[in-house]
Amino acid sequence: MSNYYYQLPGGRVTALDAHSHFPPLDAALIEPNGLIAIGGELSPERLLEAYRRGIFPWFSADEPVMWWSPNPRMVLFPDELKISHSLAKTLKKNNYEVRFNTAFREVMQACAETARLGQDGTWITPDIINGYEALHNMGYAISVETWINGELAGGLYGVTLGKMFYGESMFHRKTDASKIAFVHLVNYLKAQDFRMIDCQMKTTHLASLGAREISRDDFSQRLSRLVNVSS
Repeated sequence: MSNYYYQLPGGRVTALDAHSHFPPLDAALIEPNGLIAIGGELSPERLLEAYRRGIFPWFSADEPVMWWSPNPRMVLFPDELKISHSLAKTLKKNNYEVRFNTAFREVMQACAETARLGQDGTWITPDIINGYEALHNMGYAISVETWINGELAGGLYGVTLGKMFYGESMFHRKTDASKIAFVHLVNYLKAQDFRMIDCQMKTTHLASLGAREISRDDFSQRLSRLVNVSS
């Protein structure tokens, strides 16, 4: 473990190098919520170590790599998915096609280009795209895509470990296109006996789909079981 730290207003944060490991989750700062380490690289090995621990990277292009484990944690249990009446009507239409893993990098780039309320720029930097594309090539990261009239209209990407899915980002160019991809993803995960979807931080959009907050301890205990379940 690294013996070097960043001293921030909210407390002391571990400085990672290529040879150090993440600290215990209870070392995460309360403010800003969940910041647990700074530095390190975005190699597949580092990313997989982070996800197994319930940690994810989130930083801007002009910042060092920052790693987070917020408390509480927003999750969706697949059986708790909520589908609104209007979305149910959209899902019944035959004017779209849902595909898995046919445009992974394009989905990430579209997510990076999507403007987010309250965010200036994007955290999906070229280094992030390259890191997750490496995970995709190893079979750990997937994309779910909604195609309309032969064009990519929306989608999402995330990471799978054991029976755990970590949602990363979604985008839409047509109304409800990301929600269509999300519902098909949840149905797929249910069929494969996945038990929990990590949504990271609370948003009204995710809450409308049935996601809810649980404590970091609860999340970590569930995660430790799910990531070790083989297919």
